[in-house]
Amino acid sequence: MPGENLSRDEARERAGLLSVDGYEVRLDLRSAVDGTPDGPGGAAPDASGAPEVPAAPGTPAAPRTFRSVTTIRFRCARPGASTFADLVAPGVTAVTLNGTELDPAAVFDGSRITLDGLLAENVLTVDARCAYSRTGEGLHRFVDPEDGEVYLYTQYEPADARRVFANFEQPDLKAPYRFEVTAPEGWTVWSNGEGTLTDGVWHFAETKPISTYITAVVAGPYHYVTDSYRRTFEDGTVLEIPLGAMCRKGLARHFDADDIFLITKQGLDFFHDHFDYPYPFGKYDQAFVPEYNLGAMENPGLVTFREEYIFRGYVTRASYERRATTILHEMAHMWFGDLVTMRWWDDLWLKESFADFMGSFSLVGATRFSNGWITFANNRKAWAYRADQLPSTHPVTADIRDLEDAKLNFDGITYAKGASVLKQLVAYVGQDAFLEGARRYFKRNEYGNTRLGDLLSVLEETSGRDMAGWARSWLQTAGVNSLTPQAIYRADGRITELAVVQDAPESHPELRPHRVAVGLYRRTPEGDLVRYARAETDLAGPRTVVTELAGAEHPDLILVNDDDLTYCKIRFDAESLDTLRAHLGDLTDPLARALCWSAAWNLTRDALMPARDFIALVRDHAGRETDIGVLQMVHAWARSALTQYAAPQWREEGRRLLAGNALRELRAAEPASEHQLTWARFFAAVAAADEDLQLLRGLLDGTAKIDGLGVDQELRWAFLEPLAAHGAADESAIDAELALDDTASGRRHQVRCLAARPSAAVKAQAWAQVVESDALSNALVEAVIAGFAQPGQRELTAPYAATYFEVIERVWAERSIQIAMHVVRGLYPGLQGDRTTLDATEAWLDAHRDAAPALRRLVLEAGDDLARALRGQECDTAAARATTGLL
Repeated sequence: MPGENLSRDEARERAGLLSVDGYEVRLDLRSAVDGTPDGPGGAAPDASGAPEVPAAPGTPAAPRTFRSVTTIRFRCARPGASTFADLVAPGVTAVTLNGTELDPAAVFDGSRITLDGLLAENVLTVDARCAYSRTGEGLHRFVDPEDGEVYLYTQYEPADARRVFANFEQPDLKAPYRFEVTAPEGWTVWSNGEGTLTDGVWHFAETKPISTYITAVVAGPYHYVTDSYRRTFEDGTVLEIPLGAMCRKGLARHFDADDIFLITKQGLDFFHDHFDYPYPFGKYDQAFVPEYNLGAMENPGLVTFREEYIFRGYVTRASYERRATTILHEMAHMWFGDLVTMRWWDDLWLKESFADFMGSFSLVGATRFSNGWITFANNRKAWAYRADQLPSTHPVTADIRDLEDAKLNFDGITYAKGASVLKQLVAYVGQDAFLEGARRYFKRNEYGNTRLGDLLSVLEETSGRDMAGWARSWLQTAGVNSLTPQAIYRADGRITELAVVQDAPESHPELRPHRVAVGLYRRTPEGDLVRYARAETDLAGPRTVVTELAGAEHPDLILVNDDDLTYCKIRFDAESLDTLRAHLGDLTDPLARALCWSAAWNLTRDALMPARDFIALVRDHAGRETDIGVLQMVHAWARSALTQYAAPQWREEGRRLLAGNALRELRAAEPASEHQLTWARFFAAVAAADEDLQLLRGLLDGTAKIDGLGVDQELRWAFLEPLAAHGAADESAIDAELALDDTASGRRHQVRCLAARPSAAVKAQAWAQVVESDALSNALVEAVIAGFAQPGQRELTAPYAATYFEVIERVWAERSIQIAMHVVRGLYPGLQGDRTTLDATEAWLDAHRDAAPALRRLVLEAGDDLARALRGQECDTAAARATTGLL
């Protein structure tokens, strides 16, 4: 990565100097299948099929390349000045600036092209050999193992367009683009604009002014389905949008394009109703692509998604809901992010927070997923709570010094906390004022770049509120507040005074204004736990009295932040917590139940509830959870409680209890239901005893059955992995399973299962595959790491703890940032769960103060997670001692 970074100061200086009038980009992608890299001068490759340029013995093979010719027309505010263009490529054949040919060796250093003596109006042409990617960054090339077909797609955010064409890689130098692509015969090519094929070359309509990171190309023999959207506005004008959706041919039989188009049309209707700004980018294609690093990317006119959103087997409603939310999130970006773009990555939240909020807002308002706010409260906000308590937490409006900072700030703060803050803002200013502010924001800043103040000014206009004070508290400070109820009762049991106490951590002491609802719940004669009183109020400072609830009858449960209006950690008084321990499953309101599950998990993470107590809540109440997304999240938390926060000596017992509970619920679940499927997956995840593994083996080979449980291919792999991890399935069994599913998905499952086997030799091989070699693609690197890091194999992975700290700086220097992030995060030895590993982490941080800030951040975060887990283990151990009378 050295030399590929770009600082905010450099970008600001270049933006003050240049304005870009347009790009013309010509790509020759015939080498994707021909296999011979383009020759000098970009000559067309032959059809030899050679995978790479032959290399001398002992040297890495040269990358497979394609020809990229870019012409940029731009103006310079100070003629005679110097600047640079961005390009990350194996080589440059020619550089021409204003008709003068420059020596590529003199002006190109591998990531930048120096441009001296600029004129007021300039034309730059760069003829380069760019490399296909196997890491999901730039132009990714994938070979389908099923049929040998090759598929290409681009992924750029934040700054990988320069791996495909020369450019000025920063979001505030917007310009229109014209793409021309020469592709192998029989292929189809897509880009942001409409395309036509003429004499073997694909020509694409010029785009509106957009940033480099949202340009896109998808090419290959994709399966493509079309539809259309039509909208008639009040003034009689008609908007027609061609719709398309595509996937690999091997997934075509699973591709439910009708549902994708349904959500797309519902979203377009919703945003047109609320934004009063017609979709501005012509067509709307959606490409589901292989080995994708992200959930999706908002390229205007050509949105890309990870192909895992095409479901190969039976999945729950929660999976369809996640896909719908993602479709709507990316659609919201067409306005928040593409039409109006942040000036620099400091204000990344101006697109991601809004898209995250709008994804759930439109999901609930326009689709069949009317309980979307429950998922948001239970799942999305959990991501934010974790991120906001790390030592690397930052305000929603972050300080992004460079591109490496930007890459790491696609995090729970920028997305989920920002969305939570916007949800609070809607409660604060009102929905109508909020949406009117958005409408004015679009119209004033269309095709431009903005900062925080641009949004606040329109919201002040529409709401009449002081947005500066709100922004200081919510956008410009870090940390999460805790809200705890305090109740004083009269002799007759009624409430004398109910107050909410607000706390903040010492590291981030800001006490914020909160708009909250406080709910009072009690048990009915039938045993249900229901709300009988509610008050909505504004909190300020350390303690606020909720006067509206004075005189109310004695509650069994006081729920602060009922209805999830604000962003906070919910705490309970002692009586309410006792009620939850006994009756959490009796709560009839699914959102209230989700909030209580989330609050209990936060208590566990904060070492205020022993892990075994959280697991007891799961055993006692998860079987009554009706919301499938909440249940899946509770299962994930239970696994974390067991592997990270429980006392080590109790883990085996805890696993036995969870597995027994999971099997009971699996057998009791309605046959063929999504609950049955969810409990089956959870049972497989916690199974360890011989009888449990025997059942999994029987379900695979057909000698055991559970009424209604269909064991499709995806579930087969879910059952095989724990068998492999416990030594109950060897390499031949895994290979036999691959023979049944020799697909891209099957290969990933196979690699993960192979790396999960309990063998020192297996772990050594897995380590070498991801640390010492770059032969694997991004998806297979992730799969190997997932298999390597098994909670029940601490002794096998312990020898790599010290090695990890020896190699990570080299990995960071030599590998792409995406792969380096996978390795640094995924191989951190946190599962050792001991003080020795934490000491080693602190020692590395102390000895490497000059390491790349982004690398230090990843190690710091991992160490903080471990420190939190150790505090949780201490809490759990103390609880066990107290229970047995030893304390």
